[in-house]
Order: sequence, then structure tokens, then C-alpha cells
Amino acid sequence: MPKNNDYTAKDIYVLEGLEPVRRRPGMYIGSTGLAGLHHLIWEVVDNSIDEAMAGFCRKVEMGLLPGNKVYVRDDGRGIPVDIHAQTKKSALETVMTTLHAGGKFGSKAYKVSGGLHGVGVSVVNALSTWCRAEICRDGYLWVQEYSQGKVITKLEKVSKCKQRGTTIIFEPDPKIFHEISFDWKKILHHLRRQAYLTKGILIIAKDFRDISEKEDYWKTLNQTSKGQQNNNLQGRSYGFYFEGGLISYVRFLIKDNTPKNPHIFYVGKSFGDILVEVALQYTNDLTPNELSFANNIITPEGGFHLTGFRIALTRILNNYARKNGFLKEKESLTGDDVREGLVVIVSVKIPEPQFEGQTKAKLGNPEVRVAVENIFAPALEEFLEKNPQDAKAI
Repeated sequence: MPKNNDYTAKDIYVLEGLEPVRRRPGMYIGSTGLAGLHHLIWEVVDNSIDEAMAGFCRKVEMGLLPGNKVYVRDDGRGIPVDIHAQTKKSALETVMTTLHAGGKFGSKAYKVSGGLHGVGVSVVNALSTWCRAEICRDGYLWVQEYSQGKVITKLEKVSKCKQRGTTIIFEPDPKIFHEISFDWKKILHHLRRQAYLTKGILIIAKDFRDISEKEDYWKTLNQTSKGQQNNNLQGRSYGFYFEGGLISYVRFLIKDNTPKNPHIFYVGKSFGDILVEVALQYTNDLTPNELSFANNIITPEGGFHLTGFRIALTRILNNYARKNGFLKEKESLTGDDVREGLVVIVSVKIPEPQFEGQTKAKLGNPEVRVAVENIFAPALEEFLEKNPQDAKAI
């Protein structure tokens, strides 16, 4: 309750820099519990995945270090280090210390980008006791360090560097996160999914937490980045690479079931500036398993992309069944009928995704429904005509 009725300009607070993030972290990462803690990893990994989707990154490596530190490394273009015209600071410092700064707000550097909240690495920096950025770009290694979102060292050109890419190392702030405990299985599940959704990318996960001496894990980190083996990582290093993309994902999802039709259906095409991918197969398990994604973000409540798929699936299967004598003229299959035993992944990549609801679990772009219908429907018709054995089984 206010102490008095006075309300003047003195009562108006202006939060500068990344201070709003530290004051209200839930607004930016959803919560300060374990879900929010892991979201820090997702945000940094998403930056690397965005480089991959733009065609500039083939490898992403993420690791857990002693002392609750995390690193994410990629072989992308590297965050720019030249001076930004608006902020008069390096582009790296601008990205790391300024909200809503990055290449994703224009259309030149990235056509599509992931990240559920889209807050980027600056929020990770703000919520970390310590953060370090290492950039290999233009033939040199550049390094800058931060604490709680503020710069603590100048951007330094450390040495020559033949590779390219970005490494972000951060330590979540215990003042923000009262429990700092990373779930290895949860991390592996997320990274595996990202590898399925980003065909052809190699994602590596490593757990160094049991290595006690600082020089040991940095030595191990440097060795493994050069492709050398280290026995300290036995059983705690995983690599995910799926050249088949969504086809590989469907195989993974049905591994414990018996396929009803022999071939996995897949289509991947663009409709305007929307990329649509659909992979499906039927199994003897009557319960459907429908997964939908927008820019690699899972949409548990579906949205227009899943609606477009369902409409097209029901229409095409009814048309085929009537045409080939599986149904009488006045008979029809319902949506529930055609989804019995269905395992499907619907993934779209769109420049400006709109997520609905408090949990952002539903895609709200109506134009996506049209895109999915126009790409999926003719492809399924062709698949059924060319594969009568699959059509009959379905």
C-alpha cells in the first residue's frame, strides 16, 4: 500500500541497459526456476542454429563445465566486432549488452530465426555472474568479458585464428536462480530435436562437470575442439547428426511400433517465403502422434500449420478412397479416422512467427495454413498414386 497519495515524477523509475532483465527476469525467460535456467542454454544454442538455417554453420558444440558454467561454440560467421554506427560500440558489445539488438530484426542477415522469447544472448549475459565471448572472425580471435550484463574487459584482439565462429561461456547468477542444476537428459533431448529439425547440422554435447581442476577441463575443451579424443569424456559426450532430417525423426518416433505402410512420406518445399516440411508414417498403434514446429520451436497446441495439414490430409485421403473404391460416394472419413495410427511432424520456417497464449504454445499466422495445404496436398496425392501399397495400408 502507498504511504501517501502523492504521485509525482520522482516516483517514475527508468531502468537502463539490461537492468530491466535482472529486475523482472520472468518476463524474458519465462521463470527463474529450472525451466528458465535451461532456457539460457536454449537461447545461445538458438543463435547457432540460426546461423545453420542461414547456411553459415555446420557444427554446434555445447558443454557443461565445473562451477555451473556452460559453453556454446559454433563454426558460423562469428558475431561482428566492428563499430556499430548507432551505439558507437563494437557490434559484439552492442549485441551482448543491449536488449533487442541483433541481426534478426532485419531481413539481411537472417530470413528466419528461432528462440521462443527471442530475447537473445544479451538476456543470458544479464542473468549471468560471468560471461565471456570469444569470436573468431577476419583472421583473429577477439575476446570480451562481462558480469551481470555489464562490460568488465575491453574487446581485445588476442591472437590470429584460422577458424571462424562464436563461443559464449556463461555462469548463471545464483542471485537470480536459487537452484542451479542442469538436467543432462533434458539437454540431450532438446539438442537431439534441434538436430532432427536442422538437417545436416552436427550438434555435440559434452559434460565436463566431474573434472575438478580448471586447467584440466580447459585442456580437454581445447583438445576436443581440435578433434582429439580424451578419456575424461567417456560416456559423457554425444553427437547428433541426421542427414535425413524429419525422415530420421519419424524413424526415431516409431522405433517401438510396427509401421503400417512401408515408406515414410516426406515433402519439403517453399510457398512464398514460408518453408514447409512434412514427414509421416502410419503404425499399428492407433493413438496419433502429431508434432508441430515453427522455426524449430515446438508448438504443443498446434496452430495454423497443423490445421492446414489436417484439412489437407482428410480431403486427400477421402478423395483417394472414393476414387479407388475404398469408400462409397456418400461415405466419408472423419479427421479422427484418418489420424488413427498417424505419426507426423509438421515443421514450418517463417520470417515473422506469431505465437499465441501465455505459454506461446500455438502458431497464430493464418497465412501458414494456406502454405501447408498448397505444399502438402499435391505431394500426398502424388505419393499415393506412386505407392499403391502404402495407399492401401493407410
